[in-house]
Amino acid sequence: MKSFTSRRARAVVVAIAAGSLALTGCSENKGSSSGKDSKKDQEEASSQSKAVTYADAAASTGPAEEVPGAKSGGTITVYQEAGLTHLDPGQIYVSDAGQVANLLFRGLTNFEEDGKGGVSVVGDLATDSGKSSDGGKTWTFTLKDGVKDQNGKVITSADIRHTVERTYAEFIFDGPTYLQTWLSGAEYRKALPDGGYGAKHLPDSVLETPDAKTVVFHFDKPRPDLPQTLAMPGYSIVPEGSDTKEKYDKAPVSLGPYKISEYKVGKSLKLVKNDQWDPKTDSVRHQYVDLWDVQFGVTESTQTKRLISDQGDAKSAIQFTGSVDATQIQDVIGTPAVNQRTIKGYQPYVMQLTFNLDRVKNKKIRDAVTYAVNSKSLIAGEGGAYGGDVAPNLFAPTLPGYEATYDPYGRLKTPQGNLEKAKELLADVPAAERKLVFAYGNTEAGQKRKVAIEDALSKVGIDVVAKEIDSASYYQQIGELDNPYDIYITGWGQDWPSPGTVVTPIYDGDQVAKGSSNYSHIDDPKVQELIQKALTQEPTEAAKTWQEAHHYILEKVNPAAPLWYTKQFQLYGSNIGGARYSTESSYIDVTRLFLKS
Repeated sequence: MKSFTSRRARAVVVAIAAGSLALTGCSENKGSSSGKDSKKDQEEASSQSKAVTYADAAASTGPAEEVPGAKSGGTITVYQEAGLTHLDPGQIYVSDAGQVANLLFRGLTNFEEDGKGGVSVVGDLATDSGKSSDGGKTWTFTLKDGVKDQNGKVITSADIRHTVERTYAEFIFDGPTYLQTWLSGAEYRKALPDGGYGAKHLPDSVLETPDAKTVVFHFDKPRPDLPQTLAMPGYSIVPEGSDTKEKYDKAPVSLGPYKISEYKVGKSLKLVKNDQWDPKTDSVRHQYVDLWDVQFGVTESTQTKRLISDQGDAKSAIQFTGSVDATQIQDVIGTPAVNQRTIKGYQPYVMQLTFNLDRVKNKKIRDAVTYAVNSKSLIAGEGGAYGGDVAPNLFAPTLPGYEATYDPYGRLKTPQGNLEKAKELLADVPAAERKLVFAYGNTEAGQKRKVAIEDALSKVGIDVVAKEIDSASYYQQIGELDNPYDIYITGWGQDWPSPGTVVTPIYDGDQVAKGSSNYSHIDDPKVQELIQKALTQEPTEAAKTWQEAHHYILEKVNPAAPLWYTKQFQLYGSNIGGARYSTESSYIDVTRLFLKS
């Protein structure tokens, strides 16, 4: 399954440049963190890693359960540093737009959280999470009655077909590609060059809409993760009659509880209540506040200062995808009244030192580097225990199948590096092979990482040749197949709570291509076999196969040294009610917020 291309690699540049954005996939989020008690954090994170369940019609029926103490009315001010890259659902793959999507858009399915780490997929526009047949190759969805867009138009199966087909168009280039490739293969655009805007459409053998209420997907192999895939913001519905193609990015039509009343690109975004949204059809979202006033250009340090002071509009303000400024962490945690106004949790990202396997072919060197790297030093540069925890493996604590004690390289016992073991492995390795070119971004964080990597590896006799890369093109440069680098730090988080969205995008040999997320260029037959096996299994059964693949990858191949897990630490005003950490988004849950007064 070739489901990840250079489109997301390009989008991640926004995440690096802004310092507060994150992709659902690869990311270098520098956000600050959870707390000093890593053991407690690990326990909380493990509760987030429960396997996703698929809900029935009863659980998919609205309205959503009321939030205790909730009131209606008022304005929530949103602080955000960078402007939005996209508002067209088909282009959404970055977390800031994903947060907005929770308020504006709806898809066939959606994620619902219980606040205790449990996540289920419910029907959103569909009556349930989908019904599979033909061994999981066919999925049928029935639309709920009377769901309308902001213009009062009832959504039909024709709108679902249009939404899918438009993702084949050339102007849709930054969103997810799972569904398109599953339906039409890696070169899916050739199957529908005009994106369904002309006379040609996908055949019924692929996408069938037998009546106004029914949508049927036909795949060539079982796709048990389809309900989770369709819950991604990138597959939110675009009503056929309202589609303005490229222009849709600036003025999309809402199906959710809010609609856009004003949008000044890069400056501000105002959302007001959508009077066509019917809570009886929505089991997840609420419509408590009257207005969302999103203010762009507010740095994380300014956001933190305002929220700590808790004066004026800041009392009713939140951080959207930003985090508590690292230099002000002590001001937050040292003041109980302020610390009570925080949400904390593990993000899904694993930072790792990736090896270019085309250049670093000797596994002894890869293993030696993995033993030598100093995770403690690297984490210090990210804000210490508030920025992350030592990663003993390549699965994040938020991922189903995470094993807290799986630590093949002893990272937990020797977070500062096992230098003796590294030296032992390098004893008979020629000096020429012990020279590694390390690529790093030209940011403050990149400089700190460079120093930490150079210091650790030089102590075991590895000659590090550091090469600075412009942060705006970092992933683009390391994404070149013939790049001149041996090692580079990358990060990844799941697209939805499934190990398949980690193992497949970055360790699948079919993903070895220019701009691909397989930055190590790993192409191993055993890994391929396990991936294909897991992709045809139900989530619970597949978990064992993904675990086997994870162990094999890390121990037998070792394409990347695990470094640290990232955390989230956000602050909100004292008048904000209903605040909680979202396991699915890794940020404050915007679907349930209200104002206390």
